[in-house]
Amino acid sequence: MTHVVITGTGLFTPEHAIDNDALVAAFNAWVEAENARRAQAGVEERLDYSSSDFIVKASGILNRYVLDAEGILDPERMRPRLPRCSNDEPSIQCGMGLAAAGQALEGAGVAAADIDLVIVACSNLERPYPALAVELQAALGAGGYAFDMNVACSSATFAIETAANAIRVGNASRALVVSPEICSAHLNFRDRDSHFIFGDACTAVVLESDELATGDGGFEILGTRLVTRFSNAIRNNAGFLDRVTDSDPRAPDKLFVQEGRRVFKEVCPMVAALITDHLASLGLAGDDLARLWLHQANRHMNDLIARRVLGHDPSPEQAPIILDRYANTSSAGSIIAFHLHRGDLAPGALGVVCSFGAGYSAGSVVVRRR
Repeated sequence: MTHVVITGTGLFTPEHAIDNDALVAAFNAWVEAENARRAQAGVEERLDYSSSDFIVKASGILNRYVLDAEGILDPERMRPRLPRCSNDEPSIQCGMGLAAAGQALEGAGVAAADIDLVIVACSNLERPYPALAVELQAALGAGGYAFDMNVACSSATFAIETAANAIRVGNASRALVVSPEICSAHLNFRDRDSHFIFGDACTAVVLESDELATGDGGFEILGTRLVTRFSNAIRNNAGFLDRVTDSDPRAPDKLFVQEGRRVFKEVCPMVAALITDHLASLGLAGDDLARLWLHQANRHMNDLIARRVLGHDPSPEQAPIILDRYANTSSAGSIIAFHLHRGDLAPGALGVVCSFGAGYSAGSVVVRRR
């Protein structure tokens, strides 16, 4: 049976950073103006202010990187201002993908022309078609075939399983999974409960047949497991039918909405069981793991899941956190953690890359350092 190895990863980080204090200042300026408008209109209900302490306590987030900070921090706009690309220009997500993919290919010691499968997997694509993956394939000069996929925050791990299976059955020899997440574009920066959650980033992962992998190190994929369970607790209703259903494209439900407490209560046990059962199917247990690279949405969720899998409170090394700097970057989060926190592992060390989110969906990838 063909064994599949992760041989390279890449990360594109936008140049603009927004810390909690700056984000709160913009939000509170809008709240103050909005409350004044409500008072003038005779509306009694007032909006609550946000605070940096509230954000840290709720999520553990301190900072986020975004493609555009100016538009977000403008109380009159409060959404990023991004350029409109012509049909003859590379798309924004293609540009992000090129940056991350270049780093991943260099790390793997692989030429773009040797890639024969490209999957762009993320929560939001900037257009329905032609596929971003096919555009990226052409921009890289890769061969084979390419396609887009979306399983929200689990997109990267679902794509890793898809790519690994393609390599195992001989449909591809080397694959590239790219997750260009522009989460700031679907975030309601005027919602106190969520205005701080997301940031932007792009990750890339190179997978190869072990017979072809020539780079040092790498991580053999021992197994993958996916699970989905329908829920409306995390939702975004933006879609191509909006213009024919006469929906307001700027209505709150066209952006990210969630029932936070319900998500915490329902997702944490589902993910812990997924990882535990997956390990057991491979003859492994939590004690065997050197590292957990978890989806980076909320510090409290990660701590609880890691505790249930490991059987004890995780150390910073065992379950690294990057959401304090990057915030929630959707499907890119667990890959960012893997990219930044794997170099110290010795050969034979075991770890799990796990993502989870809307759907509900969750993906587990068990790996061993070569």
